[in-house]
Amino acid sequence: MAITTLASLATATALSSAIITQNPVALRSAPRDSANQQATLWQGEVVEVRGTRMDYLQVYDYKRERAGYIRADQVRMTKFESAEAPELLSVIRYVHDVSGAETLGIALAAAYIKAAPADEVNGSHGTEVLESIGYFADKLARRASSAATLSKSAATTLSAQLDVAAQYGIKFKSYELANGVQICYDGEAYRQVLAMKATSLQIANAALSLTKPECMDPSLQPIARTQTDMWRLDVLAHVNTTDLPVFLKNRVEMRRAMILSNLAYARSRLQTAPEALKLSGINTAAAALAQQSIRAFASVNKNELPDDDLPLYNDTAILVNTNRLAAQPLSVADKHDHNTLALLTSGGQPGETCVSLTDGQHDLKTPLAAKCTYGLVWENSVSINRERNALVVAVQPMQGWREMWVFRKENHGWVLSVLPPAATSPLLGYIEFAGWVPGGKQMLVARESRGEGKYKHNFEVVNLDALNIERQASDPTILGPFQRWQDPVWKNTTLSVR
Repeated sequence: MAITTLASLATATALSSAIITQNPVALRSAPRDSANQQATLWQGEVVEVRGTRMDYLQVYDYKRERAGYIRADQVRMTKFESAEAPELLSVIRYVHDVSGAETLGIALAAAYIKAAPADEVNGSHGTEVLESIGYFADKLARRASSAATLSKSAATTLSAQLDVAAQYGIKFKSYELANGVQICYDGEAYRQVLAMKATSLQIANAALSLTKPECMDPSLQPIARTQTDMWRLDVLAHVNTTDLPVFLKNRVEMRRAMILSNLAYARSRLQTAPEALKLSGINTAAAALAQQSIRAFASVNKNELPDDDLPLYNDTAILVNTNRLAAQPLSVADKHDHNTLALLTSGGQPGETCVSLTDGQHDLKTPLAAKCTYGLVWENSVSINRERNALVVAVQPMQGWREMWVFRKENHGWVLSVLPPAATSPLLGYIEFAGWVPGGKQMLVARESRGEGKYKHNFEVVNLDALNIERQASDPTILGPFQRWQDPVWKNTTLSVR
């Protein structure tokens, strides 16, 4: 089969060449260390060898159109003959885990492609080399994304390595984020791996790289974002987790759970969108998507999570739990019983949902309290305490961030307060009702969030008068009210207790 990435890499090497193996390397005007420096060469660059002088090579750099001399111990010579292929593959495997040698690995891969026979390039060894190219490019992109923490010299070297990678047809994308610039490899080599006869491990590594959430364009509009998520889910469908190590299977299932949760949220939003704006091709109900995301998360073996994956596990739990209400049925009795306290929704301005608190004497025109939002109102989350002096409902203003609206009866009437997951910039988090404490003075709440470099996960007893936290703990079993008064529906469906 034709392999475009391999072809572009192969054309970057000369017939009789030397691969620069160090950073930086001086191209000098004469075969002496004291000679004038003509240019600076970087690891992975290729020069044509035209002769030798003492312990120097006489070379020509086609990129800069300049001749000169470099030390022989700073390069790896290659004739691009088939006999070299096994040795080059061995060196690629060695460089695979050497930090900072990504461009050298890419250059060695190019040399292997030029040297190896076509049937070998299109076989298992070629697939391995393709995966290595993707791996090297991914590592380089991760280093580039954290360039702000590097020293000036390290940043200069990294910039040069990105230029070298570009010479081999490696493409990167950059996204402006609130906390800096995210650099991502475009994944061409990994796409080629999926099209070839690859092992389960190679397919899993390729799929995980292609579906990284941090590399989704943040400027995508909702419909385009949903289409991208559907493509990402299809990529993960290529992965057979049966033969994977447990820790890698966990990563695949967590990625799948996050994407399914995203789609459940998107589908929930589209259910109320005008028909002309609904996304074609989504036939699965939001409830089914949310249930699938919960099942995917439940299949993760927490005991087999490396320490580095624990933050990812918690972030996945937050996201899935935030959108799990899509799988929870609506209580028709609580919504439509107009003789008692009830919460009704209606349309406001285009895109708005208005929430109105009503009873036997107050309807939508004269509600006890009302508020409109552009967020998603989870009507199936409504809960009223026994004393009928408080009501809560979950409202999600954005993906991955779910707030709680609390209606409370005071002496002068009903008031509405909005409780966020955390006092940080909205990023990832939820706050959810966990139960009513008899007496009409307290309620139970669970919160979990990540933002501004902080992760919090608490269970709280909240005072209804001022909505202040009276008691809190990271484990609900050490809070007496949680042992006695936690809501059974919350207990059976939440992911906050895991």
